[in-house]
Amino acid sequence: MNLVILCPHFEPDVAPTGSVITRIAHELIERGHRLHVITALPWYQRHAIEPGWEGRLLRTERTEWGRISRVNPFPTDKRNIPARAVAFGGFTALATLVGLATPIRPDGVLAMSPPLTLGPAGAVVGLGRRVPLVFNIQDVFPDVAVELGLLTGARAIASARWLERHSYRRADAVTVLSDDLADNVRTKITEGLQGGRASRQADKVRVIPNFVDTEHIVPAAHENAYRAEHGLSGRQVVMYAGNVGLSQSLDLVITAARAFLESRPEVMFVINGGGAARPALEEQAAQLPNLRFVDMAPIERLPEVLAAADVHVVPLRTGLARSSVPSKMYSILAAGRPIVASVDEGTEVARTVDQAGAGISVPPDDAPAFIAALERMLDDPAGRVAMGESARRFVVDWASPAAVAAAYEELFVELISR
Repeated sequence: MNLVILCPHFEPDVAPTGSVITRIAHELIERGHRLHVITALPWYQRHAIEPGWEGRLLRTERTEWGRISRVNPFPTDKRNIPARAVAFGGFTALATLVGLATPIRPDGVLAMSPPLTLGPAGAVVGLGRRVPLVFNIQDVFPDVAVELGLLTGARAIASARWLERHSYRRADAVTVLSDDLADNVRTKITEGLQGGRASRQADKVRVIPNFVDTEHIVPAAHENAYRAEHGLSGRQVVMYAGNVGLSQSLDLVITAARAFLESRPEVMFVINGGGAARPALEEQAAQLPNLRFVDMAPIERLPEVLAAADVHVVPLRTGLARSSVPSKMYSILAAGRPIVASVDEGTEVARTVDQAGAGISVPPDDAPAFIAALERMLDDPAGRVAMGESARRFVVDWASPAAVAAAYEELFVELISR
């Protein structure tokens, strides 16, 4: 098959969703498919176009398996929703034009959200080239923006929800990462519909989880070069590794570090990554010698970064675990490390941690419960080892990159055969 892929990030950009779609693309290539990837110029790490990539609205490179077209993402502050909407609009318009002009004679289109605007872009490309669209949802928007208070006003929210519903209905299939997200999307895609129309729209929604590369990410020794480099040798390390954004309750990490400063001086907290929330968090933590901020490492060092922690934390603000499944959770499982998850009860993250026997879940934004869970885990080294081993066994059996790519291949074959 020839496929057009519309996505916000792709290698060498370092965004987690970029890593996901890059690996899926290469697995599809291994299966003999040709691709035209349409994405943004690298910009995720600094929220500015990376040096060496500036100066052009569009850059296209040919590869042995197809081509990659990179368009300007018009980077903006994530907290400025109006500016970000305009930026997404500009990026989406350029991506749509490139998709319509693709020379590969596509058999299908795969579009990724966020941004939600790539759904309509994929629909236009699919309609223009008369091929099916698969719309992949990584985080459900505008739910996340509404929960965070970034999108306010009845009219703005109603407009965003109309765009969301319209985008789902225009797709031939909508893929989500978990049953939670599937229920969320099915409720919206069938809103106002009855009978056969509602049933047909609901049937579009499929669960295809993100993969975890269990060959690249493997359990390894705690004491390593990352620890030595950042002054962590010989310490107990509690780590958050991922996007330092507005969805994460990283103030919990600061609160825990402050509580442990006198009572547990051997514990070091690490926030590894960058994002819109980091400057404010660094200001809050300025007087905490037991908390380190570390810039995001190259993807090649991810196994080393994950191995350096005794305990990893996955904190999501109240309500957000119902519309977002952090891909970092699966990488932590693959590294064989235990997790303290601060998330809504009964959501995919909480269920996975429980089913994997990989750690402890506590209510979101509950600092006393979060601190108590950390204390319990840090006081139980044998329990941490057992949780890590259980986590690794669970994820190895769960989703490989090849299996995820095969699921997308089978879905496109099904849609094309119609």
